[in-house]
Amino acid sequence: MSATTATPATPIIAVEHVDKSVTDSTGTLHILRDIDFRLAARETVAIVGASGSGKSTLLSIIAGLDVPTHGTVRLDGHDFFALSEDGRAALRAQKMGFVFQSFQLMGNLTALENVMLPLELANRRDARKVAAEMLAHVGLGQRLNHYPKVLSGGEQQRVALARAFVVQPAVLLADEPTGSLDFATGETIMQLMFDLNREQGTTLVLVTHDRGIAQRCERCITIDAGRITA
Repeated sequence: MSATTATPATPIIAVEHVDKSVTDSTGTLHILRDIDFRLAARETVAIVGASGSGKSTLLSIIAGLDVPTHGTVRLDGHDFFALSEDGRAALRAQKMGFVFQSFQLMGNLTALENVMLPLELANRRDARKVAAEMLAHVGLGQRLNHYPKVLSGGEQQRVALARAFVVQPAVLLADEPTGSLDFATGETIMQLMFDLNREQGTTLVLVTHDRGIAQRCERCITIDAGRITA
């Protein structure tokens, strides 16, 4: 069963002529210029570019966390920026999962509690059982009651992956998910992420500067100085 309700005629993500600029006393800085593309359900895409190219800003706009100056993003047919901030948050919770370079785990919660959190927000009565099963699936069945500070970087990112996938999101957004890991650990985490993505039929949007990782995706979108160049 697909993780999304999108049909072949409806892209799961439509980025429509997105511009982003900021203005201060020194003038206007154009971060993104006329970014326009569509992603089908289950597709995997890497967004690549040098530091400062605008790729992380683009990911934030796709997530509805940042607001474009012009243009919009449609998620499963819903115009993100026609919604209120609360409306965007609700749609995001329903449709999206996130994996970050810095893990973004709650330090005062155990591994199990971190993974339970999105389930509890969705009022799942079986949150503890489902979270424990997901942690076992990513190889952390013996670490349920450990806090992030006693977990290695690779283990923390496994918890983050479990938290992202436990709600079976239609879309997974990943921002440099191996950026703070050593090469071997990063390779293991990437393989796990692609395996989970394939199992659940999720659409993956991956921001990376690593061309090797990008080549594992079906498509690669290159951003240079705020524009799509390839």
